[in-house]
Amino acid sequence: MDLRLDEIDRHLLTLLQANAREPAANLARKLKVARTTIVARIARLEREGIVAGYGVRLGQRLEQAAVRAFCGISVNARSASVVMRALERLPEVEEVWAVSGQYDYMVLFRCDTPERLDGLLDQLGLIDGINQTHTSMVLSRKIDRRTSVS
Repeated sequence: MDLRLDEIDRHLLTLLQANAREPAANLARKLKVARTTIVARIARLEREGIVAGYGVRLGQRLEQAAVRAFCGISVNARSASVVMRALERLPEVEEVWAVSGQYDYMVLFRCDTPERLDGLLDQLGLIDGINQTHTSMVLSRKIDRRTSVS
């Protein structure tokens, strides 16, 4: 599998990240290539695992209404799989990263209200195998490069 991306691939990925539902004909016009070229490139990017799927980015109204928090979690090594299964069952969990340092995992939560976040943190305390948590609420996002490809 060749993971090298040329300028057209990178630009195509950026356009797809901004709007994955954009018709191939529109993408082709923007990139000044044939529609069949776009279709073939998307198929190749999917086949090679560079494009793993398509999703929904929430609108600004919902983003601003959400309460987000990062939570560092340290766990007993033998309980890691139990903790991960418990986290997977919580719909408020947006992302989980295994990290080095003071914590084993960093979790990004999205809640409707501060009260829901408080209840969620209480639930975390009941999960067998979690030793310690440290939570920081997100105040604002200063940089978002998720829509650009390097």
